[in-house]
Amino acid sequence: MSKPVNPYTIGAFLVGSLALLIAAILIFGGGQFFKKKTEFVIYFDSAINGLNVGAPVKLQGVQIGTVKEISLELDRNATRITKPVVIEIDPGMVMNSSGEPWQTALTLKQRQQNAKQLIEAGLKAQLRTQSLLTGLLYVEFDFYRNEPLKLTGLDFKDLPELPSVPSTEEQLKSAAEELLNKLRQLPLEDIVKDLATTLKVVRNYATSDELKKNRATLVKTLDETEKLVTNLNRDLVPLVNNMNRTVTDTRTMMQDFTRDMRPVLTSTEKTLNTATSILVESRQTLGSVEALSAPDAPLWQSLEALRDAAQSTKDLTDYLQRHPDSIIYGKE
Repeated sequence: MSKPVNPYTIGAFLVGSLALLIAAILIFGGGQFFKKKTEFVIYFDSAINGLNVGAPVKLQGVQIGTVKEISLELDRNATRITKPVVIEIDPGMVMNSSGEPWQTALTLKQRQQNAKQLIEAGLKAQLRTQSLLTGLLYVEFDFYRNEPLKLTGLDFKDLPELPSVPSTEEQLKSAAEELLNKLRQLPLEDIVKDLATTLKVVRNYATSDELKKNRATLVKTLDETEKLVTNLNRDLVPLVNNMNRTVTDTRTMMQDFTRDMRPVLTSTEKTLNTATSILVESRQTLGSVEALSAPDAPLWQSLEALRDAAQSTKDLTDYLQRHPDSIIYGKE
């Protein structure tokens, strides 16, 4: 018969195994179970297929937490579906400006205050692809200050909400859908009909007899124009040569005229200089004559004295003619 198993041995074995498991968790877990983490909730408008619990949460490429919970909520009227994603952030991974770990929010008010500061700084979440092969997603935080702020205002387990922005794929999809909607609004059927009508008119005109006649006329006109240009070139060459010779002869004649006129101009310049000297001397002579002909000049005084003497002689002669005896008897 086999020996019965001691229950104390089994109990000790189970307790030792549990202790080893707890020690392994503490050693390989790095003490994560004793760290206090901050939780937030994010609502994504796009599909979150590929986002799993435990997916990384990164801030500009540095992992600061993980995805803790993914839920699906449907409102009472079944008109709206929301997908709250709960993330937990390790404050020890984020430092402040002093190099100290970010303060852990212990109360709801502190968590809301932290969320408000992050929102005011422009921090927003975005879904990105971990691998193109697996299609797994992760949450990436970055500062999108130019993007509009969108908050649902819903309350999920009293967790503060952080805003999100559409992923790059979602933005491309939205742009493509917007373009398709604009294309759908275009009257494509009418455009196709008008294009078909236009092509038909062009085809009829291209195969019409009138176009053929016009083409032949155009070819003929081009030929005649070419001949006219050829004749014009032939006629213009002699004319241009004659003009060149005329210009050359004119230039030669002007040079000869200039050469012949140079001595004449020199003689004329000398004659003008001589005439100028004569005029200067004549002006001086006229000045002397004017000085002699002045009323108070000696010449005028002499002429007046001579006139008085002549008058006296005339009076004496008249008196002697009337009284010839006055020479003997004297004047009475």
